[in-house]
Amino acid sequence: MMTRRRTPKAWVRLGLRGMAMGAADLVPGVSGGTVAFIAGIYEELLDTLGGLGAGTLRDLFKEGPVFTWKRYNLGFLAALVAGIGLSVVLLAGALHHLLEHHPVLLWSFFFGLVAASVPFMLRDIPRRSFRAPVFAMLGIGAGTAWWLTGLPPLMQGNHPAFLFGSGAIAICAMILPGISGSFILVILGAYSSVIGALKSFDLVRIVAFASGALTGLLGFSKGLGWVFRRHRELAMALLSGFLIGSLRKLWPWKENLRALFTHSDGRVEYLQANISPAAHSDPQWWLAIVSMAAGAIVVTGLGALSRKDNSPKSGETSTAA
Repeated sequence: MMTRRRTPKAWVRLGLRGMAMGAADLVPGVSGGTVAFIAGIYEELLDTLGGLGAGTLRDLFKEGPVFTWKRYNLGFLAALVAGIGLSVVLLAGALHHLLEHHPVLLWSFFFGLVAASVPFMLRDIPRRSFRAPVFAMLGIGAGTAWWLTGLPPLMQGNHPAFLFGSGAIAICAMILPGISGSFILVILGAYSSVIGALKSFDLVRIVAFASGALTGLLGFSKGLGWVFRRHRELAMALLSGFLIGSLRKLWPWKENLRALFTHSDGRVEYLQANISPAAHSDPQWWLAIVSMAAGAIVVTGLGALSRKDNSPKSGETSTAA
């Protein structure tokens, strides 16, 4: 496996990328995988996760922690996880407040972020590759995400076996650009149960969910990494389609059709429909446009940061572990 030597500044920037991924995954409808791709770490993330397995444990006991840490690029994962964890601690309350009290502005920001991400992904596909198979995968991805984001949330369940399965499915979505893992949890009816287990420190259910997430993550990342290595253009087209289809969920102007159920923290889950801004009671036109522009600016900044870190002068080199 190839690992990267990073300067202290590069490690800090990697942690900031993790924070951005964590912030994205906190909002049902936004994927941390989108941020990872735009930030230029998506394929390294897939390769690192795909390299983990039984051999990792074998090397840990046979060769020691230092060898294992370097061989399997665990520093990269540690920096990302630290950033994601810090983001959850610092931003969870603020994001949920915005979701509750200023939904149009929050959805506008993420709508702008994801919409601006689509050209970044499409430009990674060579022009000569834009043929029928690529357009087909683009359509399949868009249609799948459009259908998924239109599904109504289900009633919640909290059995450990159910949480294990939900964790395995949701974690796969979390590393796919355009499909939100937290939104999948809402659809499955596990979102409130997971949040409740974390708040009450219910170890049985936390371990069940985490075990499912780990199982799904290791298996899915290997498969997705294999697809990227052998059919990169088709994979990029599919993921770009996911982004396009996910805009259905991120449309800022919605109306509540009917109440579905109440979460354990008192929040009411509604069946919603997208409406035109003119039909919304408080469309906040100009603020929404500013929020969309801010989201697009964030994407541009992440893209510039990616180009800087991947340039020969970035201070990072690849070495064989």
